[in-house]
Amino acid sequence: MPGQESLALHAICDHSCIDIRPCIAPDTKGITLSLLEILVKRLLLGLATLLFVSVLVFLGTEILPGDVANAILGQGATPELIAQIRERLGLNEPLHVRYLVWLSNFVTGDFGSSLANGADIGTEINRRASNTIILAGCTALLAVPLSILLGLACAIKPGGLIDRVITSLSLALISLPDFLVAVVLVTIFAIKLRWLPAIASIRPSYEFFDWVRILILPVAGLTFTILAHMVRMTRSAVLNVLTSPAIEMAILKGVPRRRLLLRHALPNAFGPIINVVALNLAYLISGVVVIETLFNFPGLGRYMVEAVTNRDVPVVQTCAMIFCCVYVVLNMTADILSIMANPRVRYQK
Repeated sequence: MPGQESLALHAICDHSCIDIRPCIAPDTKGITLSLLEILVKRLLLGLATLLFVSVLVFLGTEILPGDVANAILGQGATPELIAQIRERLGLNEPLHVRYLVWLSNFVTGDFGSSLANGADIGTEINRRASNTIILAGCTALLAVPLSILLGLACAIKPGGLIDRVITSLSLALISLPDFLVAVVLVTIFAIKLRWLPAIASIRPSYEFFDWVRILILPVAGLTFTILAHMVRMTRSAVLNVLTSPAIEMAILKGVPRRRLLLRHALPNAFGPIINVVALNLAYLISGVVVIETLFNFPGLGRYMVEAVTNRDVPVVQTCAMIFCCVYVVLNMTADILSIMANPRVRYQK
């Protein structure tokens, strides 16, 4: 009867709007993977990636032009001294033997000594890594919440004034390289206005507010670099969820748009948003190298640039592997979090 059909349709609509979170569709032809299986697969894939990257890093430093022994000795190089240096560094060993020795030392935390000044690489990395973590952490704490809020503001009314302004600004920022953004910030706030220091030098006697004043320009340069990508991808992910049938049914039933975005669309869009955030945080690795060099910030990025300039091969290899490990870990974390946020990913056909 018509009345019964309308009641049934109304019941279906009510059920679709009560819980529109992603769920696993029943299909007897599919296989549901456990979270442990997925974690093991991601871990093995990450280890294989790191092993492949270690080969590339080692071979890349080996094929550099010139000789390490000559670079260390400089103009005072003689055949006898060169032979002694090559023997001390193990450069006379076959390539595969040197690679295995270097990889085993890196895994055990023995990074060796710097060829430029003989300092222990592990001690120097521990000192500089804390500075890089502070710089990247402050950038992440500022950029991630701000990008999600701006992306939601754009998705509330697509095509509106706020959406057009934020989209245009983000497109302009994407087109600008990070070093150019940093130069513009230094020109305005350090040279013209003289509000902030252009050089981010750090001293042990600095207090909290000294750190804040020093970090404003480097953090702003990194934030503008990654903010544009995350805003645009957050907007796209939320708008993509809004076109799903369940969301459209909720709109027809009169659910307020702000409540629809916060309670229904945003949780369903967490998967792609997490991937975008993790990839942009991984992009901080390259951004940190540029920003630390421009602002003379004593972090791992500047340490690696100095090592490349001095042809300090052990330092270059160690820093490159640390950056690669961070990148792989961030990507694995993004995969795991997106799987936990969206159980449908565990379902393979």
